[in-house]
Amino acid sequence: MPIAKEILDIKANSENRDYVLGAVKENGKLLEFADDKLKNDREVVFEAVKNNPEALEFASSKLKNDREIVYESVSKLGWTYCYVGEKLLKDKELLMAGLEKSGQILYFASKKMRDDKDVVLKAIEEKPIIVKYASKRLRSDKDVAVSVMKKNKKCFDFLEPEIQEDEEVQKIKNEE
Repeated sequence: MPIAKEILDIKANSENRDYVLGAVKENGKLLEFADDKLKNDREVVFEAVKNNPEALEFASSKLKNDREIVYESVSKLGWTYCYVGEKLLKDKELLMAGLEKSGQILYFASKKMRDDKDVVLKAIEEKPIIVKYASKRLRSDKDVAVSVMKKNKKCFDFLEPEIQEDEEVQKIKNEE
């Protein structure tokens, strides 16, 4: 299968900052073929992510910890939270922005965030089954249990045994 001309062109110019900057403004995913030095260039990466939030995957480790770049990606696409650098995993606002788009990203959240009630309630709004990645404490929490059961009764099995016995949770479970 032939390689697209734009890929051949960027590979041939992968170290040319002006060329790469222009290319990623048109197709952010072309960042993949840029020289590593340019994957660490804040302006190049920011423009790539603005064009296509998926370009975050190809950013340097340093720029995966740049809050503005990461927010640009995660707030638009959510699931790109899986590329977030270690330093940003404690940033609740960033996580909440991603949860607006995809509850699934709770899977990638830190243990501390998985034990934050606001975070878990936000995650289950969009993806109830993700409750299985909430902390044990929150899988025992009545508000979380009632909220998730109202969205999807199949989530019952992911709740802790003590809350499964709760009268209100049982009532929701048994509703037709």
